[in-house]
Amino acid sequence: MSQVEDVREAADIVKIIGDYVQLRKAGANMMGLCPFHQEKTPSFAVHPAKQIFHCFGCGVGGDVFKFVMLVENLTFPEALERLADKVGITLAQSRHGGDDSRSRERTALYKIHEAAAKFYAAQLTGTGEGRAARAYLLDRGLKDEVVGRFLLGYAPRDGRALTRYLSASGFDGEVMEKTGLVLRDAGGERRFDRFRGRIIFPIANESGKVIAFGGRALGDEQPKYLNSPETPIYTKSRVLYHLDSGGKTIRKQDYAILVEGYMDCIAVDSCGIENVIASCGTSFTEAQIRLLARYSRRVVVNYDPDSAGVAATERSLNALLEAGFEVKVLALPGGLDPDSFVRKQGEAEYRRLLATAPGYIDYVTDRAIAGHGLNTPQGKLAVANAVLPYLSRMPNPILRREMTDRLAARALLDDRLLREELRRAAVERRTDVASRPREFKASAAERKLLRAFLEDQDVMDELLPALLSDGVLGGLVSEGIFAKLHEVRGAGESVDVHAFGEGLSAENQHLLHECLLASDEVPGREDAIKFCDALRRKKIERELSALNPVIDAAGREQDWTRLAALNESKVRLMKELARIMENLEIGNKTSTK
Repeated sequence: MSQVEDVREAADIVKIIGDYVQLRKAGANMMGLCPFHQEKTPSFAVHPAKQIFHCFGCGVGGDVFKFVMLVENLTFPEALERLADKVGITLAQSRHGGDDSRSRERTALYKIHEAAAKFYAAQLTGTGEGRAARAYLLDRGLKDEVVGRFLLGYAPRDGRALTRYLSASGFDGEVMEKTGLVLRDAGGERRFDRFRGRIIFPIANESGKVIAFGGRALGDEQPKYLNSPETPIYTKSRVLYHLDSGGKTIRKQDYAILVEGYMDCIAVDSCGIENVIASCGTSFTEAQIRLLARYSRRVVVNYDPDSAGVAATERSLNALLEAGFEVKVLALPGGLDPDSFVRKQGEAEYRRLLATAPGYIDYVTDRAIAGHGLNTPQGKLAVANAVLPYLSRMPNPILRREMTDRLAARALLDDRLLREELRRAAVERRTDVASRPREFKASAAERKLLRAFLEDQDVMDELLPALLSDGVLGGLVSEGIFAKLHEVRGAGESVDVHAFGEGLSAENQHLLHECLLASDEVPGREDAIKFCDALRRKKIERELSALNPVIDAAGREQDWTRLAALNESKVRLMKELARIMENLEIGNKTSTK
């Protein structure tokens, strides 16, 4: 038999796929949730006898090699090598490997990252400059064992130290540049290091290969965090930090703790809690959700308690609930992130709070009550309106009914009326979700605001966070673009429009290119503020449109208390709308002078 057949025969497809998907026997097949698209009902089938897989939802299928190629984003030679390693077969030099230029390039990129990780680690422990960085880590409570286990390193301030090391190690200069670790100066004549004077965090893929780095400034340098760019072996939205080490524990304990950053993840792991992962950004992507679903569908979200972290928590809740996850939320007291909390309050207190983390419904209810109170009908209505969208996303009707009754009891609301409102919310959401794919054309305000942000990233930093946290961009064609812009800027990176567009949908790529190629005058800051107000106006108009039939229904039912609260909400929205319209009118008069 050929090497390929040897590996195919030895690599049982059920065992291989079982490392990624939780499979259950269903007749002659094994069934599970598809790792290639989002679903709540298993449609992914594995046939043990035929050694094939097929998803009846998205249509993808094939043999064990095809699965590994798709799930790991590998070429065939790389998948062959990966499977051979798993089953203990030593491969002779494959004819594929020598002919596959993409495979050769990826192999070279892996080797450069491995060499760079060793270089950075040696700098941390073996140089005077690095020892100062190591002292900083020790002051933050990280022991030498933890520093070594996470392969933490240091990038010297000398702007060419890594470049010289890699060149001396025999690596090709052009391939070095493809890693993004080595850059060229403006004249294109001299190569230099991306990371300088920073603590280095290696980022590994699921199999433990280093594919990127994050760098943290030691002082007040900006950006505070600097990350590798995306490369042929690294797509940020498809990677979870520490999953290579924590994945087995996540499967064993059947839940994951999701934090934002490297230091948060390391701090939690230092407590002996290994089932922790970091999204390394405030956006938890659909690809990351599918990745996590291979290990467990239970998660405790422990993002930072600042405004960006709270907004990220709420976005993550929506995405995780849509994917059928069981979600709890750990909001640490004192405004502390996990790293700061563990250092100040200790492991025991973190474990105690983790064990008592509330379910997501209790979390959003607590936040809504804290924000609106329950002393007035308006406050009760606001609490219900804040929580109902999350309830409507619960796939299990029994659990949804139980949580609705709990909300009614806590908010002192009539459970029958609350269930009716939930039914309406679910219908509206289904209608909205069904209609979104058909909505292609972005409004003029979206397009012009997007162009303003791309042309002036300082204006974007000023205006975009509030738009996202206020839900102004929800449901818009351009929502995905704005969310990714916020993620990139939040990571301290400038937006490279060429690399930025690669991770977008075809629809959003088209919209992005249209905005970049527009021939009209480039909008300025005042224009951008006007476009923001236009989008806020549209949001309020949609809310008023949805509120009117609810007010009519309350009037027909002679529910005067509820009617008064609804009318008060309508007045508040109309006042806000009038304020925005006045701003827009002033802006239009100013622009015509």
